[in-house]
Amino acid sequence: MTMTANVRALERSALHPEPRRPERSEAEAAVRTLIRWAGDDPDREGLWETPARVTRALEEYFAGSAEDPAAVLHKAFAEIQGYDEMVVLRDIRFESHCEHHMAPIIGHACVAYVPCGRVVGISKLARVVEIYARRLQIQEKLTAQIADTIDAVLKPRGVGVVVKALHHCMTTRGVHKPDASLVTSRMLGCFRDDPQLRRQFLGMAG
Repeated sequence: MTMTANVRALERSALHPEPRRPERSEAEAAVRTLIRWAGDDPDREGLWETPARVTRALEEYFAGSAEDPAAVLHKAFAEIQGYDEMVVLRDIRFESHCEHHMAPIIGHACVAYVPCGRVVGISKLARVVEIYARRLQIQEKLTAQIADTIDAVLKPRGVGVVVKALHHCMTTRGVHKPDASLVTSRMLGCFRDDPQLRRQFLGMAG
């Protein structure tokens, strides 16, 4: 990076500094405020430890924000005896949270790719789903992030991802449609270009 670029980067940093992450005590105080706003007393016995519990729960729910999903895919295996058919991992259960209401999203993902000389451990595919799910999300973005990351790191012939989930922001509030589920998909490479392969994958994703 040139000296001029360094100066510009410092200027941008000064104008738009990284937001400070609140302390745990601040987060707990915010939960106490929400309890009062909801009409209850955070000092009553049943709610004494609720702010600390909620803060710990949020830390778990959104742990994926501090993790790099691409990093888990870097260890791949080239000894595959020329295998060049689909690799499909189905029924990957996940829990996420809607970025609009912070309500739970509960669903399953099906992830597939056609290798190009190397494969990755199947648990790593599930880990990519989990890392992206443990963030404030919308399902469309979640689906694209999973597919794009696998495509960028493994460089396979193609990637297919199907996600089906229940969104509590519409099943337990709002329109109250408890049986409604959202299905999203992303097809890259040969999954996008080859209709027969795509149909085969969608049949397996079921």
